[in-house]
Amino acid sequence: MIGQILIALAAGAASAVMFASTKSGVMMSLVLALCAPVPLMVAGIAWGRLCAAIAGLVATLGVLAIFGFERGLAFALSATLPAWWLGHLVLLGRTTTAPSGQDTVEWYPAGNILLWIAVITALIVAFAFGTDMSATNQELRRLLGRVLANTVTPDVVDIPRLVEFLIFMAPLLAAMMTTTVLALNVVIAAKITAISGRLMRPWPRLRDTKLPLMTLPALFAIIAFCFPDGLVGMLARIAAAALLTAYALTGLAVLHTLTLPMRTRPLWLGLAYAMLVTFIWPIPMLAMTALGLADAAFDLRHRFGPRRPPPLPVP
Repeated sequence: MIGQILIALAAGAASAVMFASTKSGVMMSLVLALCAPVPLMVAGIAWGRLCAAIAGLVATLGVLAIFGFERGLAFALSATLPAWWLGHLVLLGRTTTAPSGQDTVEWYPAGNILLWIAVITALIVAFAFGTDMSATNQELRRLLGRVLANTVTPDVVDIPRLVEFLIFMAPLLAAMMTTTVLALNVVIAAKITAISGRLMRPWPRLRDTKLPLMTLPALFAIIAFCFPDGLVGMLARIAAAALLTAYALTGLAVLHTLTLPMRTRPLWLGLAYAMLVTFIWPIPMLAMTALGLADAAFDLRHRFGPRRPPPLPVP
């Protein structure tokens, strides 16, 4: 027990320091801050929920001491609680009886974890933008107005219209980025835990990740509420952006599966990932989202993926 407490203290301190590194103003500190939930997730996956809870409390108190109540609350909602819950889901399993009569453990599917990531993202971004929408928009108008006034020529670009477009897109981009970062954090934490030898479940093949069947009709229902202005429309757009990003991630899984028989597979995958990290990222992002939605509707991986060999006959 003493050992777990020490590990929790170390994980919490590491997470708080990673988040507080943004005070330095260095670009690399932003990457560290985005990965701040990773130590908390590693504590939860490797040593259990209690260890993750203690680590999260230590990290939150550290951020409170450095930045004050507002940033500490934001850290607790965006890093501590998601890290604790996602670490819990990774270890979630139930005992089932196989047809042979042997008890096996059915682990929580990776696709369900991805759906939870989208739900958590929607809640985080909705809290950030929806608690005081008018005040948030006014602050964004002032900030974007100052930035664009120094970088864009008014004769070429209609700055007020561009500002309004960026304000409209800000929560959607935040939902897309948060979904992607949280998913990467879970994978990184699981890989670190596996390397340490403390991963207590077999890690699934990520190329087999599928969102639950009811996600697609739920997405269409949410899209129906995206068109009105005001708070309801914004919340629906945030939820839709998070779910569509989850489908884009499953689209990457589809791409990994469909390219398995190809000799040029590294070239295609490398090209796809390279395009996703360049300024033309919306184009491959839309393509991956369409691929993920098509797989959800038509099961492309089963129809066009590599055929698995039939099972060997039982003597």
